[in-house]
Amino acid sequence: MFNIVKILLVGSGAREHALLRALIAGGDEVVVAPGNVGMTEAAARFPLNVSDGQAIADLAETESVDLVVIGPELPLVNGAADAVRARGIACFGPSAEAALLEGSKAFAKQVMAAAGVPTAMARVCTNLTEVESALDAFGPPFVVKDDGLAGGKGVVVTDDRRIAGEHAALCLQRHGEAAVVIEEYLDGPEVSLFAITDGVTVVPLQPAQDYKRLGDGDAGPNTGGMGAYSPLPWAPEGLVDDIVARVIQPTIDRMRLDGVPFAGLLYAGLALTSRGLRVVEFNARFGDPETQAVLARLESPLGPLLFAAATGTLAEVVPPRWSNDAAVVVVLAAANYPQAPRLGDEVRGVEQADALVDVAVLHAGTEVADGRLLSAGGRVLTVVGCGANLSDARERAYAALDHITLADSQFRRDIALNKD
Repeated sequence: MFNIVKILLVGSGAREHALLRALIAGGDEVVVAPGNVGMTEAAARFPLNVSDGQAIADLAETESVDLVVIGPELPLVNGAADAVRARGIACFGPSAEAALLEGSKAFAKQVMAAAGVPTAMARVCTNLTEVESALDAFGPPFVVKDDGLAGGKGVVVTDDRRIAGEHAALCLQRHGEAAVVIEEYLDGPEVSLFAITDGVTVVPLQPAQDYKRLGDGDAGPNTGGMGAYSPLPWAPEGLVDDIVARVIQPTIDRMRLDGVPFAGLLYAGLALTSRGLRVVEFNARFGDPETQAVLARLESPLGPLLFAAATGTLAEVVPPRWSNDAAVVVVLAAANYPQAPRLGDEVRGVEQADALVDVAVLHAGTEVADGRLLSAGGRVLTVVGCGANLSDARERAYAALDHITLADSQFRRDIALNKD
């Protein structure tokens, strides 16, 4: 197999920090753009507007990289992978057309219907009259989804009809002539499964569960994610195989048959409902914060998997190896997140926390000014604890958080609680 020499990793969050650690652990040379302050010691950083696909391709060419790995969804939907591949450089990430699986909830529903993939009943609405009719049809709890990208905060699940209607109106206003999706509510626990694919072959990673609400007990608004853990001791036996057979492989096959092959990372968010497995959503890239938990358990090199997916040779790759240990991820968020995060507060204690055994502190929204580490985003840090079981892993994660101070910061205290 091709020996990867150099990789360009695009993105700046804790997800990319986790990807960087996994790639370096496998022996690859990595440069990052734009990266974050936590990555500085491990990789050269380059300034970059991630929404500019041609700028990504230019940098890949200038740096003579062998593979580009695109972390965030926006450059994928904007066609960054197409721009890179047009220069003859391998790229891990779907085309703009295929990335619509995440970029448009309505498109994803169409693909799932054609592929026979189980998902929530839904109506795609383009005006408020259709919204009101759909809310009447499904009843509470109301599930209202922005059809387009919304940074993980485009979904409202509520028993309050007024809040549901207001969110739908906001979505329609934000995207002009685009749509809003109203769905039936899915009961049961949720599961996240990542699958690496070259458009034909599918290689699933380990499942995880994330926590989307801001507060303990799933209180408060939806966020980009406040924590995650892996493995899932409570999951039914054979769950991953079932998801691949009923969700991932049929979707990949359908996309290929439709002339829109999907190569990259397909993330399936699923609900294990009282009526069986259902897809909640698709993403076209690694999810955050689940990536931080899943990659913490990866024992084999990540780079060859990503390169094989980018070059159509995934069937030739040895399946990944996983640790039996558990990983628990807790997100430290800024004051007033997610509505209006307060920026510029000093963050202390990161080095002490990161020095603890079986702990990693990954940066997301930080910057350095006058020698001080400051908050620079809504989700500031991700703390990863590993251990022989979930109880051990969460104990390490929360012990690390005890070392970190950030004024009026927020984090959940119930991540992976009683999940062993």
